[in-house]
Amino acid sequence: MIGRIDHVGIAVKNLEEAIRVWEGLGLKVEEIEEVPDQKVRTAVIHVGESRIELLEGTSEDSPISKFIAKRGEGIHHIALGVDNIEEHLRKLKEAGYRLIDEKPRVGAGGAKIAFVHPKSVTGVLLELCEREE
Repeated sequence: MIGRIDHVGIAVKNLEEAIRVWEGLGLKVEEIEEVPDQKVRTAVIHVGESRIELLEGTSEDSPISKFIAKRGEGIHHIALGVDNIEEHLRKLKEAGYRLIDEKPRVGAGGAKIAFVHPKSVTGVLLELCEREE
């Protein structure tokens, strides 16, 4: 079952500058984490039951750095919270969706994550996210 919008990922050039901007809106960054295998640093802002993830690439060849070089800063992906990511991936594959990840991997905060290709989802990079909460 899809339970909620888990988070919206926003690609930023400079994490510290982005934190100042978002905290200037009255929001508070509660966690900062580096995910080395994804070449990204994240800053998490909780907003009700959802989150905003600010994403900064840690190298020029990171997916976030490539995204910014091509499109500029802005919304990178939308993540839906699911209760059984493996089952969701299986159903999506059977339905003909193009998966970037056919098996989940570990993302920020230890969540199981997997991405669905934007060409399958009206141009939106979709992340499935299963958290043990």
